Amino acid sequence: MLHQQTIAQLRALKLTGMADALQRQSEQPASSELSFEQRLALLVQHECDHRHERRSTRLLHQARLKYPQAAIEDFDARPSRGIERSRFTSLALSGWSQTGQTIILTGATGCGKTWLACALAQYACRQGHSVRYLRVPRLAEELRTLRAAGSYTKWLLQLAKTDVIVLDDWGLVGLDALTREALMEILDDRVGGRATLVTSQLPVEHWHAWLGDPALADAMLDRLLPQAHRIVLKGESLRAAGRAQVTETGGG
Repeated sequence: MLHQQTIAQLRALKLTGMADALQRQSEQPASSELSFEQRLALLVQHECDHRHERRSTRLLHQARLKYPQAAIEDFDARPSRGIERSRFTSLALSGWSQTGQTIILTGATGCGKTWLACALAQYACRQGHSVRYLRVPRLAEELRTLRAAGSYTKWLLQLAKTDVIVLDDWGLVGLDALTREALMEILDDRVGGRATLVTSQLPVEHWHAWLGDPALADAMLDRLLPQAHRIVLKGESLRAAGRAQVTETGGG
């Protein structure tokens, strides 16, 4: 009875992890062999784990990733892709999202760029970092909606505070002046402090011409390219081949 009262009080205090752990302890006779300090330590650890899982779930929902189930553990490491599993895993675990680094994934359509970017972003969410996925070809439409609603400045401020931004399909369609300016603002806010993931079918050497405005192109690429981690994916399309792992079905 005392246990049930304590469990109810823990739930009322929103200590759900501790409440669940105490319930399990009360159902396991072996728990009585532990000292008070040991049982308390387990309760606190369960609460910490519960909060971390809840935060990760919330961050992943807010990220709006194209492939939210993509995970670095499911990386398709066939040799023809141009990147070894050890290199990809080392990059994912390197703390790039904490230190504000840039990762650029390029390659032909269907080679898995977007899936890999989402896997890296999903792992950042699991580590407790905020993420936002943006598809560059749709950015102009989103910007028009934001400006019409008067929330464009607020949106920029939110992006500036986001730990990781994914810019998917960079270079796929032409940019209008307002979209170029918005991308410039986004990149300028991230220099040296926030991480950026870019996927593109267009080789990096053609980005300057694609951006259109020479002055803005110089400024944007100066913020993106220095010391960026560049990965060029190779091989046949994972979509066309029909041989991708069940866990990695995304192209991009």
